Amino acid sequence: MSAFMSAFASVVGSLADLLQPFFQTASTAAAIILFTALVRLAVHPLSRAAARGQKARTKLQPQIAALRKKHAKNPERMQKALMELHAAEKVSPFSGCLPSLLQMPAFFLLYHLFSSGSIGGEPNSLLSHALLGAPLGARWHDALADGGLLGRAGLVYLGLFAVVAAVATFNYGRTKRQMAANPVTPATGPDGAPVPGMGAMTKVMPLMSFLTLFSVAVVPLAAALYLVTSTTWTAVERAFLYRDAPAKEPAVAPDSSGAGTRRRRGGVRGAGPVREQGLAE
Repeated sequence: MSAFMSAFASVVGSLADLLQPFFQTASTAAAIILFTALVRLAVHPLSRAAARGQKARTKLQPQIAALRKKHAKNPERMQKALMELHAAEKVSPFSGCLPSLLQMPAFFLLYHLFSSGSIGGEPNSLLSHALLGAPLGARWHDALADGGLLGRAGLVYLGLFAVVAAVATFNYGRTKRQMAANPVTPATGPDGAPVPGMGAMTKVMPLMSFLTLFSVAVVPLAAALYLVTSTTWTAVERAFLYRDAPAKEPAVAPDSSGAGTRRRRGGVRGAGPVREQGLAE
């Protein structure tokens, strides 16, 4: 393990040396950001595949709801029918997890590298590197103890918190709009009943991005830079990959007399009164 960490430290050091003419004393921080971008670029094909899978699963929601209604009294038959549907459409319900799982080793490598006082029996020289006066191996509480909230290190963290808050707010709004436009059929247990707590989880899901604020505060600054860069990349990437996601549109039904309706830009007119039908069309 120590040999592996020494090799990884050499990679980070080499990147820092490469960027030193451009970023001077912040070259190691720039190297971490570049390393994060390279990791995200490497898993981007999987992110594209996950986006295609998510769109396919969204289109399957009406069929999934129909199967759950049809086999509500036979949970085993319902699960088999759902698996057959996903297999027939070549959609994996777990494809969206792969990009996140493959990034975890890179994050933990950085976390361990900048949390260790020595690497391969030698002092860890990377701990002496800093970003605008904030040591890359220090944490938020160290910044508060050394100069306070408005000290040099404190201001670096305030900048990171501002970026994370902005990205989380953007993600919150986008997730809320997507969930409203594409409501997901509630998950059910083996007995066919809704899984307890899933309703609350659905409401909390758009707020998950704000948890990154807590993570940035407790990990070393180097790992915090990885989190901030990766979170920002994710927001931009998902906005691009899901840019053609369908928006929610109201639909109407004919009136009781059977007269037709027609849609216009300014609204819907018919021969008689119309009533909303939601997403029935």
